[in-house]
Amino acid sequence: MWSFDATDTLFMVFSTVLVMFMTPGLALFYGGLVGEKDEVAIMMQSFVALGVSTLLWVVVGYSLVFSGNVDGVIGNLNQAFLLNASSNTPSPVSSSIPLYVFFAYQMMVVIITPPLITGAFTNRVRFGPYLLFLVLWQLFVYFPIAHMVWGGGLLQSWGVLDFGGGLVVHTLAGMSALASVAYLGSRYVFDKPHNLHMVAIGMAILWFGWFGFNAGNADGMNAIAVLAFLNTALAGGVASVVWMLMDWGFEGKPKLVGFLTGGLAGLVVVTPAAGYVAPSAAVILGMAAGIVCYLAIRFKNSRHWDDALDVWGVHGIGGMLGVILLGVLATTAVNPQGANGLLAGGSSFFAKEVMATVFVAVFAFVATYIILFVIGKTTDLRTTKEVQISGLDLALHGEAAYGELPH
Repeated sequence: MWSFDATDTLFMVFSTVLVMFMTPGLALFYGGLVGEKDEVAIMMQSFVALGVSTLLWVVVGYSLVFSGNVDGVIGNLNQAFLLNASSNTPSPVSSSIPLYVFFAYQMMVVIITPPLITGAFTNRVRFGPYLLFLVLWQLFVYFPIAHMVWGGGLLQSWGVLDFGGGLVVHTLAGMSALASVAYLGSRYVFDKPHNLHMVAIGMAILWFGWFGFNAGNADGMNAIAVLAFLNTALAGGVASVVWMLMDWGFEGKPKLVGFLTGGLAGLVVVTPAAGYVAPSAAVILGMAAGIVCYLAIRFKNSRHWDDALDVWGVHGIGGMLGVILLGVLATTAVNPQGANGLLAGGSSFFAKEVMATVFVAVFAFVATYIILFVIGKTTDLRTTKEVQISGLDLALHGEAAYGELPH
């Protein structure tokens, strides 16, 4: 018998749809940033997660994250294949929404996370090994950290907060991207972005979907959802302008890609804090994102790290910055279920957020490097120089984004 709140359930269904839409948005965003001979390949790496990650989530993923608790590190298999659940089972986080809706929402979050990493190893990874990476990375990186932070595991029980995924999504993806660069090395071919229309449309979809990505973590239509919604809008808007001004100052011209990248950085930085800080703090988060992430990318460039689409600088540094600033700016005045940050006298909470950030960052880097090393020892992981020169689209997929391109 249906016993859930219809408004909360509808809100979560809509938020789930918004988050799902972000994966095609990411495909367009990344697709426009690479060369025209590699667009299909990188878009395929995003879209394929809609299938592979869905299958993995229903088989074991959801259960390993949200069912049971084995030594604070991982869940159990009691709800593998959605066993012991029905349409009338309440979610583990709120009795007002069904488990099925919560399951779908969290599935959309995990779907978009590993494709974020692909911006760092664009043009360098063959499709078959990528599918293997997609599975292994979720099993050994995402699922354990998601359980520790959101599923009742070690970090959550310790008092660590991460509203929308600063640790679980962005720090994991960003530091895994850095590990990918360290293992794979540089590309042979450095193409410029070939389609800024695609980049702009993709970012518009990401920005649109981010309201569901953040507000949906309130698990219902309530005051915290409204707070997260507003904070998302404020941080993204402020960061885009700050980044544009940084570009203008350093490069001499305001750039469209810079403006869009700044907006993305602001959305990343506010994600862990969206439901725990006041709107004035969201403005600060946006300003910090526009400055710190911009400087991180300049540092990356000075070190000649071939993180092609700046995953480490935007998602890695942005995610870590957001979690640390949450430890500074959080206040129970806006969310009694949150914590008081450093400015409100919560020095212990601040210390926990910093230590959790360091732990997750190191774990992601080391675990991802090991996964890539193992895959690289068992199969041809990296594309050849000839394939990179001719383009991955025809070589790996037999398709071209704009008709038959020359080899």
